[in-house]
This record gives sequence, C-alpha cells and structure tokens, in this order.
Amino acid sequence: MGELRVRNINKDIIDMLRARAAREGRSLASLIDAVLTAEAMRPRRELVERLDKHHEEMRAKYGELPDSTPGIREERDRWS
Repeated sequence: MGELRVRNINKDIIDMLRARAAREGRSLASLIDAVLTAEAMRPRRELVERLDKHHEEMRAKYGELPDSTPGIREERDRWS
C-alpha cells in the first residue's frame, strides 16, 4: 500500500473523522482509506448504474432477448 500525507485539514474535520472512526470501531487510517476508495470508485459506480438503467429500458422496450451464443457458435463452426 502507498502512503499519502495530507496537510492543512481543518481540525474540526479531523475531530469528526476521528469520532466517526471510533464509533465504527476502526482506525482513522482505515476510515480515510474507505472514504477515499469509495470516492475514487464513484465514477465507475455511476457508469454501472447508468448502464443498468439503459439495460432495463431496453428490456422494457424489446423484452428479454434470447442468448445469441449458440447461433454465433454455429456460424463459427460452419467456417472452421
């Protein structure tokens, strides 16, 4: 794991984070790691949510589409 040093953080924010870490029974470093990880993953999570919504819209519009894998295999085998 890498290291990150952050300076000039408001003392009240640090106190709130320490209190939250204590309430959750974890270290301040563990809490900050979790918060930073969640924030870093947010764009990916938002993309997945948009894709899920799009899939649901397509399913509502066209219904459940059949699995195309067998047809693709047949075509591939014909050309082998």
